[in-house]
Amino acid sequence: MHAPSPMALLLIAIVVLVLFGRGKVSSLMGEVGKGITAFKKGVKEGSEEGDAAARGEVKEVELKTTDDIERARAELAAERAQLEAERARTVADSSLRDVTPNDTTKL
Repeated sequence: MHAPSPMALLLIAIVVLVLFGRGKVSSLMGEVGKGITAFKKGVKEGSEEGDAAARGEVKEVELKTTDDIERARAELAAERAQLEAERARTVADSSLRDVTPNDTTKL
């Protein structure tokens, strides 16, 4: 299957403009741009967190009161639960990836 010609793409663009109007198409493109920007920001933040973890950086917290200690314990428990859930998802995903049949004689 070959790519559409430039004339076909121009015709499609004109039909979309007529159907939806200039305002709707421009607002849709603005939302697409915001989505791309948010995606890039998320990828950058995720890679920075991964780099910090790979370097073994430790977040130091000064614990002065029992409330500080309890808050730190709660944060650690939440982080541990999140890591365990991520590990479980990874294990589940890896078991779902191989969908090829083991017996190739039946193909």
